[in-house]
Amino acid sequence: MSTRFGLFGGAGGASTFGMSERVTIFLAPDMKASAEAGQHNFLAQVERVLRGGGLEVCYADERLRHQPFEGRALVHMWAPMTARTLVMRRVYAYPFWAIEPSDKRWEWGVAQAAFEPEGINGAKAARFVERWRKRMFGTAQARREGYVYVPLQGRISERRSFQAASPLEMIEAVLAADPTRSVVIGMHPKEPYSARDIDALEAFEHRFARVTVVTGQMERYLPACDYVVSQTSGAAFFGYFFGKPVALFGRIDFHHIAANVHESTAPEALGRVADMRPDFVRYLWWFWQEMSINAGRPEAEAQIAARFRGAGWIT
Repeated sequence: MSTRFGLFGGAGGASTFGMSERVTIFLAPDMKASAEAGQHNFLAQVERVLRGGGLEVCYADERLRHQPFEGRALVHMWAPMTARTLVMRRVYAYPFWAIEPSDKRWEWGVAQAAFEPEGINGAKAARFVERWRKRMFGTAQARREGYVYVPLQGRISERRSFQAASPLEMIEAVLAADPTRSVVIGMHPKEPYSARDIDALEAFEHRFARVTVVTGQMERYLPACDYVVSQTSGAAFFGYFFGKPVALFGRIDFHHIAANVHESTAPEALGRVADMRPDFVRYLWWFWQEMSINAGRPEAEAQIAARFRGAGWIT
């Protein structure tokens, strides 16, 4: 049973979470309740590993993560608050997880590692990929219907530090580099778009009869596109399950088999992406089975322990 404790009591004074041997896991309320009830499989395994390593484990509301505390901390998707904070995040789908010292995916261990397919059993990897494609996308089959799929995220008029261009500039580059294919621009269904953003996307439809702007519908457009162009969208990663080559305009962890604008130029990357045929099957096995924590497998706790040992949290 997880330890429960009072937070920030006392008038005008900042209280702390206690001993340096404590690990405070900061979570959103629903996830916190699930973890405290022992109903979150991955966090239950994390807790067992930490307690087995001699550490005390407590859960706290993530909204309190910037308040003073002592010891180590684990956060879900947020930037680390201290040098003794680790970040956990799903690796695009459950039950695959990462535990890293950074919330920036392009700084993760997998992003820095070299993909070497030679030692991976191709038949085993193919069965793994087929099983997961059916689990996530049902009966959808890969095909090519002559269009480029461009899944967007938010803040589309800005160029952020990890991006080679703003998303709107990325779309301009696609239209210039590929003057014949249709282009389907997918707005993220959970991202807020300003009126200015909507106007900019509608302007593409007015300028180009071959441009269509949709909201969501990844399951419809991803299997049938010729290739994907994205900043860092998980839709590009899922495209690998359909053998879709990808051109990336952002730094991300699944860059190894993509055409990457950060490593060349936009015209060069976009000029070759449609003809790329990397080893998608072995890559997906490597990325999920070897470089991620599969919380659904018996070896999950050993994988979790390896992350905490690497961080110096347990021996």
